[in-house]
Amino acid sequence: MSEHILAIQNTFIMTTYLRRYWIIPLSLLLGVFVGLPLLAPVLMHIGWDRLARIIYFIYSWTCHQLPERSFFFFGSRLTYSMAEIQNAWYVSSDPAILRQFIGNPGMGWKVAWSDRMVSMYTSLWLFGILWWPFRRKLKTLPWLGLILFLMPMAVDGTSHFLSDLSGIGLGFRDNNLWLAVITRHILPEAFYIGDAWGSFNSLMRLLTGLMFGFGLVWYTYPYFEKLFNPGSQYMGKDVIRLQTKTNENLTHEPKE
Repeated sequence: MSEHILAIQNTFIMTTYLRRYWIIPLSLLLGVFVGLPLLAPVLMHIGWDRLARIIYFIYSWTCHQLPERSFFFFGSRLTYSMAEIQNAWYVSSDPAILRQFIGNPGMGWKVAWSDRMVSMYTSLWLFGILWWPFRRKLKTLPWLGLILFLMPMAVDGTSHFLSDLSGIGLGFRDNNLWLAVITRHILPEAFYIGDAWGSFNSLMRLLTGLMFGFGLVWYTYPYFEKLFNPGSQYMGKDVIRLQTKTNENLTHEPKE
């Protein structure tokens, strides 16, 4: 009987702990989800090709994986232009062909997510951890605020989609002539053209991804806190009450 009571007590305490610190399992799961695409190029670099290709395949269902919009590890540069990708892989603007390029020893190995996806989900994981210590001091972001945080990525992503309808590398977001006219060409040409790191396109994907992660955490995590921990000030008392009741039962349990 005593072992049964202790098992119930331990289960309740563990459940209470997980509810109170739900951020730990959530961050661990999200960390694995975010970390695997970054692990793929590492595995390719050390020669674990088969495991790396499994990761590339799994995450291909969540991302276009276009190499000219992706980061490369263990190469000469972090990003490459589409012309460089075509010279190393295949002269084609077909995204179904381009996305198959995962790198080579000279250029390095592609992250299994595009730069936008890396920015979105890494920021979601990071800002979630940073939110936790300040959760009692921050008010929940209103839904209008969430829309304002998500709108830039919606605009940027939609404009890329419309631009790509003209062909990868041929649309208005590939030369950003409209931006050059507005800014009177005051910035280097490399800033306007293409998707290389430091260009307008790459910076917009980075910034809008960060805004996505920050806004989503600020809006949703307070609701998770209320869902898993609706009365944290009482849950500690519940644990103490169960502990006391268990001790009383063990004390009055007849000895054999």
